[in-house]
Amino acid sequence: MARDECVIGIDFGTLSGRAVVVRVRDGAELGSAVHDYAHAVVERELPETGERLPPDWALQDPGDYIDVLRTAVPDALKAAGVAPDAVIGIATDFTASTPMPVLSDGTPLCRVEDLAARPHAYPKLWKHHAAQRQADRINALAEERGEPWLARYGGRISSEWEFAKALQVLEEDPDVYDRMERWIEGADWIIWQLCGEETRNACTAGYKAIFQDGRYPSEEFLAALDERFAGFVADKVAGPPLLQLGSRAGSLTARAGAWTGLPEGIAVATGNVDAHVTAPAAQAIEPGQMLAVMGTSTCHIMNDEALAEVPGMCGVVRGGITPDLWGYEAGQSGVGDIFAWFVDNAVPPRYHEQARERGLDVHGLLSQLAEDQDVGEHGLIALDWHSGNRSVLVDHELTGVLVGLKLSTRPEDVYRALIEATAFGTRKIIETFDDAGIAVRELFVAGGLMRNRAIMQIYADVTRHSLHLIGSEQGPALGAAMHAAVAAGAYPDIHAASEAMGSVRRDVYRPDEARADAYDALYERYSVLHDHFGPGGDDVMHALRRLRPRERVRD
Repeated sequence: MARDECVIGIDFGTLSGRAVVVRVRDGAELGSAVHDYAHAVVERELPETGERLPPDWALQDPGDYIDVLRTAVPDALKAAGVAPDAVIGIATDFTASTPMPVLSDGTPLCRVEDLAARPHAYPKLWKHHAAQRQADRINALAEERGEPWLARYGGRISSEWEFAKALQVLEEDPDVYDRMERWIEGADWIIWQLCGEETRNACTAGYKAIFQDGRYPSEEFLAALDERFAGFVADKVAGPPLLQLGSRAGSLTARAGAWTGLPEGIAVATGNVDAHVTAPAAQAIEPGQMLAVMGTSTCHIMNDEALAEVPGMCGVVRGGITPDLWGYEAGQSGVGDIFAWFVDNAVPPRYHEQARERGLDVHGLLSQLAEDQDVGEHGLIALDWHSGNRSVLVDHELTGVLVGLKLSTRPEDVYRALIEATAFGTRKIIETFDDAGIAVRELFVAGGLMRNRAIMQIYADVTRHSLHLIGSEQGPALGAAMHAAVAAGAYPDIHAASEAMGSVRRDVYRPDEARADAYDALYERYSVLHDHFGPGGDDVMHALRRLRPRERVRD
């Protein structure tokens, strides 16, 4: 290969999109740029009409995704000082599950003039949790019928995924459902915009659209949910080719070339999911290596040669991370979001002033104060369910808990307890994998939270695992770029690309035995609360949700 060949990876996140220009021969990141979504996460009202949304909704505007192509890609090229004709391929990753209703030509329904005021015409972000009722029915029916695919998802289909969200559209706005000609993940829609062809990728199809053993759920199953839903797969999902990760979806169109400033005809790689695409960038693709991608939420992924049933996992898919292994996924719906909620709503002004005096943000100040404490000093235990529980309970109507509050409790005490709760949640996931025969031998970390020393050390102590940190702060975009290199033919497969282009810093944080012993005792109490409010049958969290007025939306 020529020494100056480059590829571009684009990470479509929850609040922004990031483009990175990467040198093919060694993975050097030559330049990057970020474009913040103008509409961010649409949680309270529609952007065009101001129509109010019910609780637990989270939508996005697809125009923001196109703006990333128009701005971040040219800006990244400029920052890198790379000529467009040096770029041989482009690839993307996307938050998931973020499905959207579109016409047969890919036009989002929210861009159809008379549908702009209809909430169900917009993409539903992964954190849209208003389809829990539909998810519960899917799970109950699948269990009753003995559907074999249910075990591949730990026994529960999530309200975050495609089928529950589509069923919600049908039941709450059947006109939008009828006018929807295709139901497609954002991960695949953006590839459609780049290469002009509708494709589906094996990752989102497997983890988010219940595609197992070569098929989606049957027409009979769908009809049993709702007879109007019987043709959902045949009419709105199936048809286009299902492509393996790293394959070439097509070639960049002239229109997309005009958006990005890139040459028409370069390789466009198959779509992918942000967490899964990060594993090769962190060189965490061998069996036994779990990667925690830690940001607003956390996704835990790992490969293994064996197929096993792991309770509460988000899915196991052959080729879901790399083409030749079983890829496992689990996760936590709220991590960084929980810390942000606390800082935004519960920290008094004097802490903000102190942070400014020290040249820190409030998170930095609270982290410094928290890491000076001994394990258990604050006397608190929390449950990390502020955004529900993704794994291992798969219930997004569960809520957060904080036990042990006193009049002397300080903000840094609560902040540390929340960090510890998320670490305990990760330990619960690791233990569940271990108990199912999928041994977690190494723990890798990527994502924005790896920059926080206090969080990382607590995770090492709680899990008793040394933490290996990805060598890039832009793991998803770098991983996407690696898949672009494979799609363009620069490497034969993602293993070769990972070896040449990925990087990892090993054993950056090691567990302290004394602190780990102390955390074992706290984890026992966390587990008691976890089991009491989760599978133990105390229905108080669900009851409180039922008592909440659904029609009221709080600012």
